[in-house]
Amino acid sequence: MNTMTWLESIWQDVRFGGRLLRRSPGFTCVALLSLALGIGANGAIFQLLDIVRLRTLPLHDPVSFVEVRWAPNSSRTGAFNGARPALTNPLWELIREGGRTITGLFAYGNSTFDLSAGGESRVVEGMFVSGGFFEGLEGRPTVGRLIGPNDDVRGCSAPGAVISHSFWHREFGGAADVTSRTIRLDGAVFPIIGVTQPGFSGVEVGRRLDVFMPICSRPLIKKATPALDRRDWWWLAGFGRLAPGVTIEQATAELASRSAGILAVTVSPNYAPADVTNYQQLKLAAYEASTGVSGLRARYGASLTLLLSIAGLVLLIACANLANLMLARGSARAREIAVRLAIGASRRRVFRQLIAESLLLGGLGAALGIALALGLSRALVAVLTSDGGPWTLDLGLDWRLIAFTLALAVLTSVLFGLMPALRATSLPPGAAMNLNTRGQTMDQGRFLVRRFLVVGQVAISLVLVVGALLLVGTLRNLASSDHGFNDRNVLVVELDLRPAGVAPNALMTFQRDLVERLGNLPGVLRSASAAIVPVSGSGWNETLIIDGQKQSVHPDANRVSPTFFSALDVPFVQGRNFDARDRAGSQPVAIVNSAFATKFFPGTSAIGRSFKIQVGPGQADHAYEIVGVVKNTKYRTLREDLGPIMYFPDTHETEPAPFVSVLLRADGDPDLLRPAVTRAVAAVHPGIALSLDTMRTQVRNSLLRERLMASLSAGFAVLAVVLAAAGLYGLMAYGVARRRNEIGIRVALGATRAGIVGMIVREVAVLVVLGLAAGLGLAVIAAKTASTLLYGVTPTDAVPLVIGSAALTVIAALASIVPAHRAARLNPTVALRE
Repeated sequence: MNTMTWLESIWQDVRFGGRLLRRSPGFTCVALLSLALGIGANGAIFQLLDIVRLRTLPLHDPVSFVEVRWAPNSSRTGAFNGARPALTNPLWELIREGGRTITGLFAYGNSTFDLSAGGESRVVEGMFVSGGFFEGLEGRPTVGRLIGPNDDVRGCSAPGAVISHSFWHREFGGAADVTSRTIRLDGAVFPIIGVTQPGFSGVEVGRRLDVFMPICSRPLIKKATPALDRRDWWWLAGFGRLAPGVTIEQATAELASRSAGILAVTVSPNYAPADVTNYQQLKLAAYEASTGVSGLRARYGASLTLLLSIAGLVLLIACANLANLMLARGSARAREIAVRLAIGASRRRVFRQLIAESLLLGGLGAALGIALALGLSRALVAVLTSDGGPWTLDLGLDWRLIAFTLALAVLTSVLFGLMPALRATSLPPGAAMNLNTRGQTMDQGRFLVRRFLVVGQVAISLVLVVGALLLVGTLRNLASSDHGFNDRNVLVVELDLRPAGVAPNALMTFQRDLVERLGNLPGVLRSASAAIVPVSGSGWNETLIIDGQKQSVHPDANRVSPTFFSALDVPFVQGRNFDARDRAGSQPVAIVNSAFATKFFPGTSAIGRSFKIQVGPGQADHAYEIVGVVKNTKYRTLREDLGPIMYFPDTHETEPAPFVSVLLRADGDPDLLRPAVTRAVAAVHPGIALSLDTMRTQVRNSLLRERLMASLSAGFAVLAVVLAAAGLYGLMAYGVARRRNEIGIRVALGATRAGIVGMIVREVAVLVVLGLAAGLGLAVIAAKTASTLLYGVTPTDAVPLVIGSAALTVIAALASIVPAHRAARLNPTVALRE
């Protein structure tokens, strides 16, 4: 019965608090809105950060899950392919044998597969996996079976494919007989043997996976890239579990002891002596991998952490508003609480009632915050995945999000409801009864606290405004920077020529004829081919030798047609373009950019100078004569510095790959060329697969992270300023209301309306100046911690600091106009009568 009485008493407090909130709709709406915005913003960013960076893999004992790779910053030579190119296949085959400290070893390599039988490509995300992949990740089949050790055997001739649960529903409508069907991957047909469980994404968090194939099947699919035997083709990642009772240090020690023997028999025959020495000094190690790996984490992890910090500052401002509201409400209820205490209520009982009201407010704010967080996080995911990348995130209602938002709500409501409750219950009833009598102006202590909170709001708002201006400036600088080429009206056509079955010795002629055919289409001004499309994220570099000296800088490289520079409007600084003189078998030549010429031939002309590219042992290094110098251009990304680049003519390629990128400059909208390009390629060979995109879209997608940071930081800054302005307005309006009798006396004694307005404005000015002074220092410190995300701006740039300060000053002045005019228009007779 005592327990029931206690519960009934709590329920009574909650019902009473609900009635009070309902009777004060203005207070309730403002308080709930402040809480919901602050909690919702934090909840959305936290949910993404939790999924991308914090959450462990859904495995039994994920702490024992480790990755086998090299120490950070280990230098390796060769070709790197895939999202996590840590190992070669010959290395992997030796690593998986003989180890005792790591069990359940498996490896995988990222890939893409084309489902089409010709025409425009239908690319899906996939993996080549070892036989222990699914067992090591506790995979379960929904239909059929998964790939096992018997499926991944060298020389497999008819391997089976495993498809993901989402791909099964998307492509096969969830058909029960899917294991009796086949799937076409890059032109080759394979039987489907099983479907994974829903949500299975392997080790890579946030990555969409559609098709899994055993590693042994790679030669059957990627015929042009024989990666199983090449000792300098890095494309696999290796994982496993620590054996019971084994530590990471013990596993690393065993791998280090095995490294010398493994490396000795896996040296690439293409390595130069220096590369061999460097390779044999590498050491394998085990690294904790309980949270898996993620391309989204690498790309957005730091940005999401910064956004969570920004959202936390917004929450602080919202909490300051809530504290101001609670203090004002506590002052207004002082007489009521005094009466309760005077007629016999215990201080503990009154305190519990006030805290119950705060918790009720926090619970309602948490509910609204969760709804806002879910909506905002979905919008953020839509932005993150808008670049067409292989990303997918499960944004269901998760217990972590609920726990996080509830914790925030309880913390804020109790923390800022505690002070008014303590002050209200500690004040003697007699003093409280006399608080609002004639002659009393206001509770100076509470008003001083509220002023301090407003100063904090202004300071934090300035930090957010300056940060937003810096990030917006970064986006503007990147978008408007001179990347050296004209990306307008250019269509990028990626071609896979393998289905055409062209002999290797005729492939280069076939490519040139196809590029010329596309260049003759109506609406095409110029056409060109390139091995690397600028600002696509791809690239290759080479070891350079000048005058017999190996250079420490490895210039980027590209293989292009003679029309490449005119197609992208890249001007020549010196020399000539590739022409008929640079046919197959002629003297190898190269065109370099200005950065190359300045770096390696300072103070002299680079035209006529030569350099060598290092190749494998037993082969002569390739020598090239420089015949032209072109303007500097960006290579992989817009953020990179303008570094040295070498361009080689495609006519000198002796082993052309059956892939080519074609750049078509249109005389108008390049998207209008898509149908004609598709028909022209199909007329050459219907099996050729192609993908189409505009270069402007590729460049814009490369700035997705910067656009996300700029837009969200600007949104949070606007929200912070609105909350700060509301807090300042509330403070001054409350102050005017509490000082009505004082202002009435001043007016009665001869004070002018201008004098009253000036008095109010001076108070606002003091608060704003104090807030700006504190905010300027905090803004510079905060900007320095996030300087890696900036481009073309510095944390101490005066323009953002001045603009932010001026904007807050104007907004503060606007927020004080209404209370100031209300004070100036006060009738002294009415005020004194009160």
